[in-house]
Amino acid sequence: MGTLKKEVFIGLIIGLLANIAGCYLYIYIFSTHNLEETIQNALAQDVLGNIIALGAILNLFVFFIFIKKNQIYRARGVVFATVVSALIILISKFY
Repeated sequence: MGTLKKEVFIGLIIGLLANIAGCYLYIYIFSTHNLEETIQNALAQDVLGNIIALGAILNLFVFFIFIKKNQIYRARGVVFATVVSALIILISKFY
């Protein structure tokens, strides 16, 4: 694997982990139920996409950290992770 592909892949993984961490933080701070109950309720009420979108806010911070450190390819991976999250939201809204 080339170094550019490796850097983009690292950014993608970090972006996805930041999104998961953001979702968990949102649920931990604003939900009165535990994680499993909240996800089940979100699926039943069709608001899981909203939780994923709010979790993606952490990608913004990670993106700017990579830009500040001049790690452009990792920042591209974070953008790609955000696009993947948007596709997941889009699919969850229609199916």
